Amino acid sequence: MWDMRAVDQRADPYAEFEAFVAGAAGRLLHVALLLTGEPEPARRLLAGALSRTYANWRRLRGDDPYDFTRQELCAAFARTGWRHHGGAGVLARLSPLERLVLVLRIYEGVAEEVTAAQLGLSADRVRVLCNRAVAALRSREAA
Repeated sequence: MWDMRAVDQRADPYAEFEAFVAGAAGRLLHVALLLTGEPEPARRLLAGALSRTYANWRRLRGDDPYDFTRQELCAAFARTGWRHHGGAGVLARLSPLERLVLVLRIYEGVAEEVTAAQLGLSADRVRVLCNRAVAALRSREAA
């Protein structure tokens, strides 16, 4: 005998997750693309982050799933950033860590202290990396 309440409880979170993905996947893909510089690695990075978000969906009740997914995406990039050094795009000349800091601070607007905590760096180090990345991009514009 089926318990309809159990089916409904399982369907609801899935529908919520599906709605979250529909609303946030575009921006998260852009974050991944800025980090990797290549579409296919960006899609793989995002797919992994979304799968971890889905696995933790019930636990995320009350928390921001976008922040969680972005953290997962950035952590995965930090572990594999050396594979994505170079690539295409305006950020290609930056190191993976500079890309990560710049995307979090400038594109995503994450506070310096939060960025530092997420990356396991000091706030001063985050500030230096961000300033260096911005300077590198500005020197490219001037050239």
